[in-house]
Amino acid sequence: MNSAISSASLHTRSLDRKTLLRHRQNMQLQPSDREWVRGDLHRGSIHVHDKLTSPSYPRPVVCTMDTTAGEMALRDTSPTLYVQLHGEAARRLGQDERPLQIQNDFLFKLGFKDPWRVQEEGMNAELGSLLRFYAGKQPLCSMISERVQLSGTYNVRKGKLQLPVNRWTRRQVILCGTCLIVSSVKDSHTGKMHILPLIGGKVEEVKKHSHCLAFSSAGPQSQTYYVSFDSFTEHLRWHRHAAKMVSQRINSVDLSCCSLEQLPPNLFYSQDLTHLNLKHNFLPTDHRLHQLQSLNLSNNQLGQFPVAICDIPTLTEVNLSCNYLTNVGQAVGSMTNLQTFLLDGNCLSELPSELGSLQRLGYLGLSFNQFTHVPQVLERLASMERLCMAGNSLDTLVLQSFRLLRVKHVDLRLNKIRVVVPDEPDLLRHVTQLDVRDNGLEELDASLFPRLEVLHCERNHIATLKVKGSMLKAVYAQNNGGSASPVRVSPVPSTLTYMDISRNRMEAIPEWLCEIKKLEVLDISHNLVTELPARLLCSSSLRKLSAGHNHLQKLPERVERPLLEVLDVQHNQLAELPCNLFLKSDSLRCLNASANKLEHLPPSSLSEESNSVLQELYLTNNRLTDKCVPLLTGHTHLRVLHMAYNYLHTFPASKMAKLEELEELDLSGNRLKTVPTTIMNLRRMHTLIAHSNTIEVFPEVMQLMEMKCVDLSCNELSEISLPENLPPKLQELDLTGNPRLNLDHNTLEHLNNIRCFRIDPPPTFSANEASGGPAVWSHGYTEASGVKNKLCVAALSVNSFCGSREALYGVFDGERNVEVPYLLQCTMNDVLAEELHKTKSEEEHMTNTFLVMQRKLGTAGQKLGGSAALCHIRHDPTDPGGCFTLTAANVGKCQAILCRDGKPLPLSLLHNVGLEEEYRRIRQHNAIITEDNKVNGVTDSTRIMGYSFLYPAVIPRPYVSKVTLTPQDEFFILGSRGLWDSLSQSEAVEAVRNVPDGLAAAKKLCTLAQGYGCTDSLCAVVVQLSVSEDCCSCCCSDAPQPPPSPGLGGYPSSGGSSIKERPSGDGSLPVPPSSCSEISSEISTSEMSSEVGSTASSDEPPQSSLLPARGCCALHPACLSGSFQRQLSSATFSSALSDNGLDSEDEEPIAGVFSNGSRVEVEADIHCLRAEASSSSGWERLLALPPPPPPCTPEPLEEGVELTLGEAETREQREDGWSVGSDRKGDDGKTLGKRRGNGSVAPQEKSHNLIEVAADAPSKKGGGYFTAPAQPDPDDQFIIPPELEEEVKEIMKQHQQKQQKAPSPDQPADYYDTPL
Repeated sequence: MNSAISSASLHTRSLDRKTLLRHRQNMQLQPSDREWVRGDLHRGSIHVHDKLTSPSYPRPVVCTMDTTAGEMALRDTSPTLYVQLHGEAARRLGQDERPLQIQNDFLFKLGFKDPWRVQEEGMNAELGSLLRFYAGKQPLCSMISERVQLSGTYNVRKGKLQLPVNRWTRRQVILCGTCLIVSSVKDSHTGKMHILPLIGGKVEEVKKHSHCLAFSSAGPQSQTYYVSFDSFTEHLRWHRHAAKMVSQRINSVDLSCCSLEQLPPNLFYSQDLTHLNLKHNFLPTDHRLHQLQSLNLSNNQLGQFPVAICDIPTLTEVNLSCNYLTNVGQAVGSMTNLQTFLLDGNCLSELPSELGSLQRLGYLGLSFNQFTHVPQVLERLASMERLCMAGNSLDTLVLQSFRLLRVKHVDLRLNKIRVVVPDEPDLLRHVTQLDVRDNGLEELDASLFPRLEVLHCERNHIATLKVKGSMLKAVYAQNNGGSASPVRVSPVPSTLTYMDISRNRMEAIPEWLCEIKKLEVLDISHNLVTELPARLLCSSSLRKLSAGHNHLQKLPERVERPLLEVLDVQHNQLAELPCNLFLKSDSLRCLNASANKLEHLPPSSLSEESNSVLQELYLTNNRLTDKCVPLLTGHTHLRVLHMAYNYLHTFPASKMAKLEELEELDLSGNRLKTVPTTIMNLRRMHTLIAHSNTIEVFPEVMQLMEMKCVDLSCNELSEISLPENLPPKLQELDLTGNPRLNLDHNTLEHLNNIRCFRIDPPPTFSANEASGGPAVWSHGYTEASGVKNKLCVAALSVNSFCGSREALYGVFDGERNVEVPYLLQCTMNDVLAEELHKTKSEEEHMTNTFLVMQRKLGTAGQKLGGSAALCHIRHDPTDPGGCFTLTAANVGKCQAILCRDGKPLPLSLLHNVGLEEEYRRIRQHNAIITEDNKVNGVTDSTRIMGYSFLYPAVIPRPYVSKVTLTPQDEFFILGSRGLWDSLSQSEAVEAVRNVPDGLAAAKKLCTLAQGYGCTDSLCAVVVQLSVSEDCCSCCCSDAPQPPPSPGLGGYPSSGGSSIKERPSGDGSLPVPPSSCSEISSEISTSEMSSEVGSTASSDEPPQSSLLPARGCCALHPACLSGSFQRQLSSATFSSALSDNGLDSEDEEPIAGVFSNGSRVEVEADIHCLRAEASSSSGWERLLALPPPPPPCTPEPLEEGVELTLGEAETREQREDGWSVGSDRKGDDGKTLGKRRGNGSVAPQEKSHNLIEVAADAPSKKGGGYFTAPAQPDPDDQFIIPPELEEEVKEIMKQHQQKQQKAPSPDQPADYYDTPL
């Protein structure tokens, strides 16, 4: 505690660069020690933080599995060792405990399997973010810093002023919490301090000294400190704060998670202390706290029942949860005033008979123990109203054991109850709430509880349910798969207000539901209901009706002024709605009729005036036509309108103008050519989604000041017109999938300030496509913000991952957290690239990627977590005739599915307490599962990234599946939590199976989810596959390329290579680090302007040599045939840069660099080069290569060969002018093409959170302009007259055969580039 206060009160002393580097070097093992450790599996190293070092840097300590903590303390002259998990409480290690064994056990429980890998992970200093050892107790800076009120360095004197022995000394003084802390300036960093409790003490002015205060503590051992301040202002401030502290009466103290082993002495000075929280420490209580009423000792690893608490007669509330207790002491009978006693999460199987003397006990918590029956001693507790025995081992519920109990609330969830032994109903009249969810019940007769008010029986297998209805208020009976008959309730409940019988395969709804006078909420969704009761829409009390996902063909025609406010009938077979639905429903505010067969809508009024109060209308995925639009104008209060994926051709301007209160409009997936100009009248509009139409004119929505999100992707826009000032709240603008869009530099710069601006990236091509074969995969993805416009999801898309025959895709969901998905997106591909070199097994390298990412999240200081799903397409490089494999891994609620023969093939698994294996694992670690099925009330996923403080109950070990891709595989989908909560797997496959474009497919999935009522952040990645029978055979043979021509390597210039950050002294261009978050959602301004806004150049491309590259290069065919035309080029990366970020020649923005606010993107072309780390320069390595064979049979680079930025320019310049023109479209909005989807990045194996590589970069022309013609230049095309076509084909065939012959060594490198 002392060192914590010193660290919090004083600013951390700054270290110079040499000192910082020296500390970092000390954190790493020496090579000799590392080799010694690797010599035996029983060896290893731990990193120990020294108490006296500030800031504390870990030092590696080598040891063996048999080395004890006592031996290490003697060797390091340390008093003792402490271990700390995930930044929580630090525990003192016993003399015989083995630190290395503790560390290895931690890593094995985390998910690692290979002992050698566990040894390597233990040598990583970053492991301290999850597991940390201290020599002496660790500082508690984060906790204490929040309590520091005032601090400074002043003259201090202890004791009486009259004594000459005491002198004034300069001291560090801190007012923290309820204490005054004094220490020498030198010792303030080491934790040597004096603490003076001020509760009940005095603060007085000293008249003989100016600006001096006397601080005195209370109690028999009171002490006094005199502090002389430097100014009257400081004196006044300290006096005011200290006076408040002395005068207040503190009755509640929170010392949780403080790693305490004994109680602070100043606690006993206060006579007003009644509530004490000591959870997550390592101490028993103290009987000297005589006035204590509430005591929390949970998670203190007591092991034995603390008998001392029985000597505190005033206790009314005690919490001893999660302490590994096996019994309760007999002395518990003396706590006669006890009212609440929590013993959850222990190992109890029986209770002492003395517990029956606690006649005031009203709440007894026995959940998650090992009871097999209800303890008989509970019958003697006359005042007990609530009995919680969830998560025990009860397999039979004997109601006779409740006969003498007086409990009203019985919680028996998460047991193994399959049989209920009945008893006389008159003897069970005291039970009002019964919770038996998550058991194995097949039938339940709850009518034995005549006064039952609330029944929970979810997630059982109940086929027959009987309930007494006289006092019934709420029934929760959803998700009982075998319930094909309706619920039997008698008599008809007169007080029932809530009823949920969804997901039960029910075919009919009982008529008595219409007779309930107070029913407000009825959920019958996800059943097999074909017809609703005739009088259901006439109820005078029903406010919300959920009848979606049934087989309804029509709704009751009778509608008589119901109070219904929310009506959900989505996913049915409705062809029409009741004609008077809007006329009679005066209170209807939200209607969701998506995914039906509606062709027209009922009128909102019979006259020009309308009484409609409808605010939200969801009509997505129906058959509505233009005739329905006029019927919407009567809903003048409409705020949200979703009409996506209907048959709309026009939306009349006059009708749009009448919806003045409209805020959110979704017209995606229709056949609209324009958005009416009267949208300018909708001053409250903040969201416009109209993707996947044929819109040609950009709507004038940028003049609406409330506009936040505009999505016009997958249309036919050619240009956009913008006002001088953009809407101040605009955050998202998506223009991807508009192939005809032409944006100039000014427009792009104008849009540069938007937080999320998406536009088509330049095209790239796959290995098979460039060589004339079909594309194996193409993708598209989208992200959509949720509530409060927070984007809590992220997508990862790397079309060429670690080579042209690999790809990586991912989806990350942080639920309500924004940072976790961003961190996963930035780092996870780099981690996987490293793991591919460390492990051979597909399952192992995917698993280790997730586990290493857990460590990196901890290193980033992130305690929250998120879901993640990764899909890795790979071709075995050792098997040229093999097939592509797809490896998927997931944690949390992100999932992936594969469409095979039109049917979904799950690739993921949801880990929660519903899985028997996961539930047993959680119970082994004594975790608590709350009523919402969340582990310790935090997350309902038992395997998820982050949440390290929930270890070992919650771990990041993923579920891994591996499939071999076949020609029957059409595509696979990765989706976030919100997507799969709204769409089933079969529905998702059916929705996008006939959508040929990946981007449009991903957009459709998210739009459908939003139309079905999802308000969370959404993310979807759709990867379309085209696997042929012979696609696994390599599209081109492997052979090296000719060496580079000398003289070009020394000049850094534009190129498309793997860019490594190097010192600027060698003449190369340093690349600033950038995160992958912007890369997956934004695209370079200069890159776009180079493609769609620049003039074409007719200059001939410079002739240059070929650099060695991988054999099946996706972008560089060795032999070309057919007509030649200049390919549309991408952005270049210029080396001649001025300070203002513009090219020194033409003052245009730097190509490949996109500055968006404070964020910077760097883009370059990786082609399919395999970059490996090496100490020598890339040019020297290339000169050392042996003479290569002909260029038409390339082979991979040798180990250690890497292309630098300057060297790759020659290859890029050559192929920018001589690539085959392709009509294929990009994968982010066009079909079959290999385009880097929406700015995704393919980082190399050795990169760490640094953007080193990106998509294609065209070469820079000598004139200073980017060669990016919007249309192919006719002069560049090779035109063949019809009458000479056959002859020219023969000539070209002969020319191709000549190119395939071996060249003579004395021929120049550009000999092969001669045009036909």
